[in-house]
Amino acid sequence: MSRFSLIFIGSFTLLISLFSFLNIIYSYYLNLFLNINTYFIIFLFTLTLGLFLIFFKRIHFKKINIYEKILIVIIGYLFFPVIISLPFYFSINNISYLNSYFEAISGFTSTGFSIFDNIKQLDQSLIIWRSSSQWIGGLYFLFSLLLLIDIFDDNLKKSLTNYISFNSSETLKQSLKIIIIYSSITFIIFIFLKLINLRTFDSFNLSMTIISSGGFLPMNNFDSLFESDLSKIILSILILSSYFSLFFIYNLIFFKKNNLNYLSEDLYLALYLIIIISILFIFFNSENNFLNILVSLSSSVSNLGISFENIPSNLSFIFLILVIIGGSFFSTSSGLRVIKILSLLKYSLNNLLSNTKPNQIYLNKVTLLKSNTDKSDVNKYFLTVLVFIISLFAVSSLLTISGIKFENSFKLGILTIMNTVNSSMYGLADFNFFSINVISKLSLIIFMIIGRIELLTLLILIKKFLFKN
Repeated sequence: MSRFSLIFIGSFTLLISLFSFLNIIYSYYLNLFLNINTYFIIFLFTLTLGLFLIFFKRIHFKKINIYEKILIVIIGYLFFPVIISLPFYFSINNISYLNSYFEAISGFTSTGFSIFDNIKQLDQSLIIWRSSSQWIGGLYFLFSLLLLIDIFDDNLKKSLTNYISFNSSETLKQSLKIIIIYSSITFIIFIFLKLINLRTFDSFNLSMTIISSGGFLPMNNFDSLFESDLSKIILSILILSSYFSLFFIYNLIFFKKNNLNYLSEDLYLALYLIIIISILFIFFNSENNFLNILVSLSSSVSNLGISFENIPSNLSFIFLILVIIGGSFFSTSSGLRVIKILSLLKYSLNNLLSNTKPNQIYLNKVTLLKSNTDKSDVNKYFLTVLVFIISLFAVSSLLTISGIKFENSFKLGILTIMNTVNSSMYGLADFNFFSINVISKLSLIIFMIIGRIELLTLLILIKKFLFKN
């Protein structure tokens, strides 16, 4: 293991330490002493471990390879929820560690599946801990994309940086930029939620949920917080912060004519969003509840998944399709990604046209991008779709064998792989995760992690261990 891997894990361990310290302060401030000993233990343990990993220098420095990067990302998704699960396990009576770990994994992967039906029964500090796990997980996901940037195609890299490969200084620069922008957007979301008269506690938790594309809510009745039309419009816009690239606003401010690639994906996302909104407004606005539908639409494309109760049931299939497509490459949303699907469609159409009109030359180029899409990149996109289909079949089959009816298994499979919370717009608002059996919980845990790491990374690991030459 390289020292870089120790620093990477150590840094996020210290981040958990920071949030446990904030929970200690909050617990003292409101005299909530039920979980405070657990937070003290986590704070001391993560602080000690984090500092040890960062400053431990006996391991000889070596250049980290792509396989170690993938493994260290996966180890993080397995290890950090072990720490995050402790307050659930020690603070709630009659809860198994598997259920606690399930809740922690769901938060850290920004999925939002919860074993708790009644949020009011949870201590406020525990609700903040749930939301914090999503925020940390969203940041971890962005850092994992940065860490694995070399496995992605050049067009996607150019939406982030001019460098084809990152050295240590460029990695540090982009890392600091991610932390600053991610924290700033969270604060902006919090301010806007306060402006529409949400109480501070709800605004703080919802801001961490929205920016991370998570699904944990600080209350049972979500509808009561956003009753006015203005609040629903603002909520829809805020949710899109996890749909567009994290750097979208930054790139708009510092836009240069020769750096159109930085904005190209977000421009396509905006066009795609306008088309979807227009279609739903024209054909599904008969009950004058379009603002409720707009929130669900924004939530689906952002892979957030939260929605109001009054949503037409005939739209669930459309919302699931939007979940599968997903948002931007460098956002906290999941999905197959709009730009990849657009490139696949362009490539497929060009090949069909080339066969019908052999004398014509068709470029595999998305209009706003300066460079063509290489065949190797298109192969990666096809493999991503193939791995998604295989993963969906696998998780749906496991859930069905475990006793969950097929329709629910299929929907849960999509939401699990795309790290999207179950809600009324998918017909799964009343699904009880606490009562499902061990096999189902383990299956969901595995595929929540598979969904959060880019699916392509699995193929690289398979190639490494099955085809060693």
